[in-house]
Amino acid sequence: MNAQTYRWPPVLLAALIPCVLLQRTDGSLSEAHIYQPILNPNESVPSQGSYAVKNYNGSLCVTVVTGVEYIITENKINWYFNLDPSGVKVNGYCGKDVADISLTLPGDAASLQFNFKKKFNKFYVSQLNAHLSPQPLCKGCINKTYSGQITSEMLFLTPVCETFKSRSGFLLSVSPAMKIKLVPLQMKAFILSDREYGLECLKESKKIIAMVMGAVVMTLIFIVMLSFLFIRDRRRQGYERM
Repeated sequence: MNAQTYRWPPVLLAALIPCVLLQRTDGSLSEAHIYQPILNPNESVPSQGSYAVKNYNGSLCVTVVTGVEYIITENKINWYFNLDPSGVKVNGYCGKDVADISLTLPGDAASLQFNFKKKFNKFYVSQLNAHLSPQPLCKGCINKTYSGQITSEMLFLTPVCETFKSRSGFLLSVSPAMKIKLVPLQMKAFILSDREYGLECLKESKKIIAMVMGAVVMTLIFIVMLSFLFIRDRRRQGYERM
């Protein structure tokens, strides 16, 4: 029986052996590398991306529209990396009172996760996680992964009937060595269906209208009482002069 020779597929070799050379269709060679973001010494405006997570029935549950910039501090010097929306993979989960959305680059080179909670018909970010594994800052420098999180009781607190919006954005410190800039920022979680919106949001609007009307009535009563007291005092002063 003749011995068979097995050949490993080039793509598999690239996955198993670092820096393996792959042959392009034009005959030239390219070197396979793990994707690593490149830090830039100069800051620039990040491209705005629109990200969404749907629930089990295909309806939108979470939407985030923002530009993401990672700011890394090494030896008191800032370095910058902007998240490219075209390379982002979106994952998430939608529950009744909890939800999350994760933005991830290939090879988990960078990620940003928002954890949402709902309480008393308001949503907020309860936790934000971020990490970045960039190329070393210099030749011979070691690889570093920067990570951090913010745990907040009610970050970006917003009624479920509304959308959180900030044109100026936010700068969030997730660790001593890393900050996340979100600019501009627009997000909405636990998105209601048309029927739910009618039941919840119109009910909330009626409550607000009732509160406003009550405040107006109380103000009018207060004005009438002040006017009555003022007129009574004027009449009393007139009687005393007579």
